[in-house]
Amino acid sequence: MKPRAVVFAYHNVGVRCLQVLLARGVDVALVVTHEDSPTETIWVGSVKSVAEEHGIDVITPADPKSPELRAAVSAARPDFIFSFYYRHMLPVDLLATAARGAYNMHGSLLPKYRGRVPTNWAVLKGETETGATLHEMAAKPDAGAIIAQTPVPILPDDTAAMVFDKVTVAAEQTLWRVLPALIAGEAPHLPNDLSHGSYYGGRKPEDGRIDFTQRAQDVYNLIRAVAPPYPGAFTDIDGKRFVIARARLARPGTALSRLAAHPGQLPPGIHVSDNAFFAVCGDGRAIAIHELRHQQNGQETIVTPAAFTELTSSVPRP
Repeated sequence: MKPRAVVFAYHNVGVRCLQVLLARGVDVALVVTHEDSPTETIWVGSVKSVAEEHGIDVITPADPKSPELRAAVSAARPDFIFSFYYRHMLPVDLLATAARGAYNMHGSLLPKYRGRVPTNWAVLKGETETGATLHEMAAKPDAGAIIAQTPVPILPDDTAAMVFDKVTVAAEQTLWRVLPALIAGEAPHLPNDLSHGSYYGGRKPEDGRIDFTQRAQDVYNLIRAVAPPYPGAFTDIDGKRFVIARARLARPGTALSRLAAHPGQLPPGIHVSDNAFFAVCGDGRAIAIHELRHQQNGQETIVTPAAFTELTSSVPRP
């Protein structure tokens, strides 16, 4: 007899992991997902569409604690509950309706980077590795026993979106690998020692504001962590907002590095030289800016060095 599951899912991880369950023969009785927010740029796959293509009932409740949701999940009589990038914590009494356990796929190597947007935080903090972890759900977020993990590298110039693509594959591989043992009741349940981990909260667009007095590596990590399709790292100059969409640390010995290294010659911030953008940071290192956008009235346009000069006439030039 096929195991039955109720799946809470969103985002690309939700799409891929739902497809893994179906490919492994799990009877997905109900999918719970989110309505796409009109205030967000939607660049991810649709869990709802995948479920509907397979004839699975889909609901999009606003409140995970509602009696209606509890009733719908109970009526599905799940052996398992799975959460794949669903955005809400599920109450313990709801988890208890799964006869054989409730499991979540998290986008980090737990116990590190518990909480919200773990991929973005890992890039921001300069990590060289992250991954995906399937774990038991508990009252605290990302705190239950670890079932399986798959690591992925974070390369020096990877953006969070690039890393998230790797984490999506890692999540798919993790679930595919361990699901037969989980169904058979033979999967390991390893300690999730929170004392050796970390927890981070959600991020807001305003958190992308750049402080150019910081070290160049820290500024570059922020640029990578929130680069499009995320809201982007930005600075305000003369009341105008500019978003650094693509950049790279200038290598030591290059012309940009030499230009930025003269104390007092150029203040921290964005500058133009030889028809190209660069930023000077607090440690005297430079960041080459390959794409700069001007944000106005909710719209973004790519800015040329000449247009930037016109828009920011008071900015010192080399």
